[in-house]
Amino acid sequence: METFWQILDGHPLSQSVDGWTILLSMLLSFVLGQVLAWVYYFTHNSLSYSKSFVQSLIIITMAVALVMATISGSFVIAVGLMGAVSLIRFRNIIKDTRDITFLFCALVIGMACGSQRYAIAVIGTLGLCIVLIYLHIADFGMHHSYNAFLRFSFDGTIEPNHPLLATMKRFTRTFTLISSNSSAPDGDHMDYAYQLSLRTARNNEQLLSEIRKIEGVHNVSLTMQEQLLEM
Repeated sequence: METFWQILDGHPLSQSVDGWTILLSMLLSFVLGQVLAWVYYFTHNSLSYSKSFVQSLIIITMAVALVMATISGSFVIAVGLMGAVSLIRFRNIIKDTRDITFLFCALVIGMACGSQRYAIAVIGTLGLCIVLIYLHIADFGMHHSYNAFLRFSFDGTIEPNHPLLATMKRFTRTFTLISSNSSAPDGDHMDYAYQLSLRTARNNEQLLSEIRKIEGVHNVSLTMQEQLLEM
């Protein structure tokens, strides 16, 4: 038992990195990488989900652990490895800032496993996962502003006392005209775009129904701003 805690605390019995130490680091990084990947899978709720990214969290954790074992105690190898890694170009665009956070967590866990700081790796992974699950369940930071974009075509121009504006006032706190473009040479057909601050998101269908009833309105579309940010 004393030997087990000695290894867990990151003080191996021998200073040299042997095969069993590398194997232990790789196995632990594999397990902890899976824990992190499962938390990502459980807490993910945006539109940018990718199976390859989830698998990459595990691979990155193990690869960083192997890198740390490779450069252990050798400055020359560390410099050479930095030069080799600098030749790799990553062209994938990460849309969600939260994905970058998980990548950073995978790097840190792999570094702890590869440097034989097993206690830090285990306790750190559990602590990070608990915080990530809490933020997901509590929906921390969510701001229900119900901002939306309304687009439609209209036969003619909208005057200040037009019934369409009165309809939007009933369902919104504020609305702002973003653009109005003529879709015909004679100017009889206009394309309008409004930014809305809705009172509640439950009456979206009713708002669209009321606008479609107005004579001269065509091609009505309503998009919530949160959905645009996730695409």
